[in-house]
Amino acid sequence: MKVVVGSPGTWSGMLLRVGQCAFAAASICWMLSAFGFSNYTAYCYLIASMGLQIVWSFGLLYLDIHAVKFKRNLHDPMLISLFVNGDWLGLAGDGILLMWNT
Repeated sequence: MKVVVGSPGTWSGMLLRVGQCAFAAASICWMLSAFGFSNYTAYCYLIASMGLQIVWSFGLLYLDIHAVKFKRNLHDPMLISLFVNGDWLGLAGDGILLMWNT
């Protein structure tokens, strides 16, 4: 399988996961800083969704660190489909929550 920039088990993929964790944490902090955020269910759902995104991204970050450190290949088609579907579900879940609560 061709190695693409940002693919699992590479330095660039690891940096992308760090960015995902950082931006999800920043969005949680930004939403929590809003006055009266708990009065709106959209904020509560989005905070929960971003919390799950942090857990997912941190798990894949740990997997990337392990793969880079021990020079493991994560380009198995089953693993790639797991990563793609997990990322897609996180993105689709956030989009559905935004459309549902507007």
